[in-house]
Amino acid sequence: MKRFSLLISLTLAALAFSQSAHAMRCGSKLVNEGDLAFEVLERCGEPRQRDIVGYTLTYDQRREFKIEEWVYGPRSGVYYILTFEGTRLSRIESRRKQ
Repeated sequence: MKRFSLLISLTLAALAFSQSAHAMRCGSKLVNEGDLAFEVLERCGEPRQRDIVGYTLTYDQRREFKIEEWVYGPRSGVYYILTFEGTRLSRIESRRKQ
């Protein structure tokens, strides 16, 4: 029972430091999962950092897409990590600055 409680506590702590979001605010503008990279650049400007983290195949496995992470922030102590597959925003994650 103690192991289960410890596992639950660690899981909740991890969620507190890293969360998935579906949108991110850039001033008065909003970017959403599914937006194109050029739209994110227009609304938010250049990210603090860009990294190529891998490659993935399309559903039919005929084309390869680059997976890229863009980092914005910190904004009010929060970093935003945007993951792009090809030119499409696939995930927005927020992490509290430690």
